Amino acid sequence: MATTTEPLLSGELMAQLERLELVSRKIFRGRLKGERRSTRKGQSVEFADFRSYVPGDDLRFIDWNTYARLDRLFLKMFFEEEDLHFYALIDASPSMDFGEPTKLRYAKQLAAALGFIGLVRADRVRIETLGQQASRAAPVFRGRASMWRMLSYLESIEANQTASLAEGVKNFCVRNSGKGIVVLISDLMDKQGYEAALRYLLSRQMDVYVMQVLSAEELDPPITGDLKLVDCEDQDVAEISAGAALIKRYKQNLGAFVDGAREFCNRRGMHYLLASNQVPVDQLVSNYLRKRGLVR
Repeated sequence: MATTTEPLLSGELMAQLERLELVSRKIFRGRLKGERRSTRKGQSVEFADFRSYVPGDDLRFIDWNTYARLDRLFLKMFFEEEDLHFYALIDASPSMDFGEPTKLRYAKQLAAALGFIGLVRADRVRIETLGQQASRAAPVFRGRASMWRMLSYLESIEANQTASLAEGVKNFCVRNSGKGIVVLISDLMDKQGYEAALRYLLSRQMDVYVMQVLSAEELDPPITGDLKLVDCEDQDVAEISAGAALIKRYKQNLGAFVDGAREFCNRRGMHYLLASNQVPVDQLVSNYLRKRGLVR
């Protein structure tokens, strides 16, 4: 896996990502013409079909050649190009500063990969964190020339934000009312739970992807013996004796937590994915996310 001294995106990875595009399953209307073909008919340069003229239609799109042959009025219809709004919402709480690479570093790599795909396709890309104030929106990146600004912005994010999941997602929803795709990248470890946060995302007309990032140590703890555990976010202390029985119970609880998050998302039309920080980002994007329909 990459370390913090390596770039978020390697040249080899970018070459792979250039062949992909982000996919939204919802119908949305952009303000600019992007490189994306919509399922809706519009007025761009690529011809789609004819339909009969009805009073009130724009006379500029009447096919006069057809009228001369058939003595009937038909309108030309065209495929309309739409731009996609892509949002990566990153959890930058202290709990994400764990593992090698850290969960936050992995989240940055994933956001960089998906953001790069969007930039290549002229989509609107916005990277935000859960700790941002409701009134402070992150910059919008668009076009390949914005890649270095996006990467620099991602590199500046640190795991020092204390907003809860619910508060952070609520503020995100206040800042952003557009449609498109939002990918929440988080370990979902919040003592207040994740349910309220995900319900806020459901209130937006977006395709919602929830990517729970956990470290290898969290998935398969290598610890044994008497230990004192300190919560990195609120400094709560717990003393434990980590034997085989406790590790087994921990894995059962973690499995129930993951299954609960997956079921919560699936029942509400959100896409859930558990990602280990040991899975290469290119494999995650090209295999798992392609199967789930986020990229193609």
